[in-house]
Amino acid sequence: MLSDELERATMEIETAKVRGKYTKTGSSKPGRSRKVGLMLLAAFLCAGFALLIFSGILSRLNAEKKLEGTVKASAIPVVTVVHPEATSRAQEIELPGTTQAFTEAPIYARTSGYLKKWYLDIGAHAKQGELLAEIETPELDQQLEQAQNDLKTAQANLQLADVTMNRWVYLLKSNVISKQETDQAVSDFNAKKSTAQSAEANVHRLEKLQEFERVYAPFDGVITARDTDIGALVQNGNSPGQKDLFRLAAIDKLRVYVAVPEVYAAAAKSGESVTLTLDAFPGETFAGTIVRNSNSIDLTSRTLNVEVDVDNPSGRLLPGAYAFVHLKIPGAVGAVTIPTNTLLFRAEGLRVAVVHDGAVKLLPITVGHDYGSTVEVTSNLTAKDTVIADPSDSIMDGARVEIAEPGPAKVAAAKSP
Repeated sequence: MLSDELERATMEIETAKVRGKYTKTGSSKPGRSRKVGLMLLAAFLCAGFALLIFSGILSRLNAEKKLEGTVKASAIPVVTVVHPEATSRAQEIELPGTTQAFTEAPIYARTSGYLKKWYLDIGAHAKQGELLAEIETPELDQQLEQAQNDLKTAQANLQLADVTMNRWVYLLKSNVISKQETDQAVSDFNAKKSTAQSAEANVHRLEKLQEFERVYAPFDGVITARDTDIGALVQNGNSPGQKDLFRLAAIDKLRVYVAVPEVYAAAAKSGESVTLTLDAFPGETFAGTIVRNSNSIDLTSRTLNVEVDVDNPSGRLLPGAYAFVHLKIPGAVGAVTIPTNTLLFRAEGLRVAVVHDGAVKLLPITVGHDYGSTVEVTSNLTAKDTVIADPSDSIMDGARVEIAEPGPAKVAAAKSP
């Protein structure tokens, strides 16, 4: 614009010079026309420079105003927010445990001898009363024979003492013998009777020991161990260091003992159903039932010992397997869950920063259950609150903040059903 005006003024001056050259009036006053042209040119130049300076000042003022607005906008921090999730639904925790046979017992010999024969090996299913092994006991057999002979002698002596006593009692009635002699006969009879009873009891004891030559299964189960073989010396189970002959386990039902943390102890109620998973059976679940608990918190681990029984009719589950018990934890009424990165640890207690009308409000909260990446909050928060994620440690109550706009991906995810 300024250059156009300068060009126009220059053309007018040149035109005036030409006219002054070819007209009489111009030829009479050439100096005056030239002076007027120079003054006009100077005026136009001054106006152009003034306009240029004014436009520069105006542009600088606009830039300073824009910068001031940017500084003011950047002074308000931009925060990302999350909304608490309602957790009235039941939660689930996973507790490790080890499967155990419902009934398991070592089978010892009750008599000493040599193993004559065994009938069931490891993995065999035994029925209650089924013969497992036979033991040869030659010394016991001789002791029993001797005891039987001693019993016969005692019985013969008892019979003679009985006859003598009856005779002396009869003669006493006719005063043929003295009362002293009769009392001695009666006393001898009683002594012989006790001796005979003792001999008889000894015979019964040895007969019972002889019955233990045959080892039977005390209940239905699976032979999980056999620690003897034919010809092995077998000692009475009361002998120090004596090993068991077999180990029998009933696995049609298994026990699983789990240590439930004290905070979840109230959820472990007898009769409640639980599910079990094992690494050996990926993708499969097994049903179990809480049957009992110790009703006492362990002082060392601060846990409650809980027994879970699992039916195992097919025998797929094996004793000693590592299992996970999934225990359902009912959610607290009105509780919500929030990410752990929203928590503020202050000297006055646990806080979360909530945005309300563009201002920060620090709310005290009470944490219920800790789920790792999230926590359950039982007070002062609702699902409608707007909680700041990753808040600064220096954030203060009442500070102004601006909520960041969600990205396209987050908007699409929020609109999706």
